[in-house]
Amino acid sequence: MRIARFAHAKGMSFGVVEGELGAGPQGLTIAEIEGHPFGQLTFSGARWALSDVRLLSPILPSKVVCVGRNYAEHAAEHGSEVPKEPLLFLKPSTSVIGPRDAIRLPIFSKQVEHEAELAVVIGAPGARRADRAAAERAIFGYTCANDVTARDLQRSDGQWTRAKGFDSFCPIGPWITTGLDVSDLEIRCEVGRGPEEMEVRQLGRTRDMVFDVPALVSYISHVMTLLPGDVVLTGTPAGVSPLTDGDTVTVRIEGIGELSNPVVPVA
Repeated sequence: MRIARFAHAKGMSFGVVEGELGAGPQGLTIAEIEGHPFGQLTFSGARWALSDVRLLSPILPSKVVCVGRNYAEHAAEHGSEVPKEPLLFLKPSTSVIGPRDAIRLPIFSKQVEHEAELAVVIGAPGARRADRAAAERAIFGYTCANDVTARDLQRSDGQWTRAKGFDSFCPIGPWITTGLDVSDLEIRCEVGRGPEEMEVRQLGRTRDMVFDVPALVSYISHVMTLLPGDVVLTGTPAGVSPLTDGDTVTVRIEGIGELSNPVVPVA
């Protein structure tokens, strides 16, 4: 099931995206549900063509918990070792944007880079000191994410809050996919200035994670309580590279869909 949050003529709603992804956006519809998707789904009866609504970030998390160097090749491209246990950092909720929202290049950085990632959305049980089985039960679904990073600030600051925390530095979407086996999915990131100019920058598979998803959720839950709606970013494959004004960056994850965002300077 694909759960989206979207804006329409009468306001904002959650809904279930219907149709086959291969048909393209024109072949998809979205059926509104009443209230929040974490409980029993009740449909309102309203339905729109997906092209007639605006997709928003599929969830508004209280926090985004991220994992660094969770792919060995990404650690290697920065001259770093793979950590012996998950390396955690946070992105603020104010960094979250949705599909087609603009990534804004801050004036403080001259090297902003993309990081395509599988994102985990925590469901209604939440997770606190969860073992592996409880961690799996706490997962509501998965979406695409881009852990946008000011690489020069990450190096100069020594800690990562500023480099990772600018407004617009956490695109997620287009929706939350539930019931998906994420043990071996392709993750792809393309960057370019038009449909004919997109270049593959990152191409990896989730099977290459150092720590898999249940292990990450369990580990994090022993550090901090994961609340319903919180998001966990699971690390990025090798191939990160700079973004410039005028680029479009697209994250594609097999079985989920694609998340595209334009890149613009701060106004």
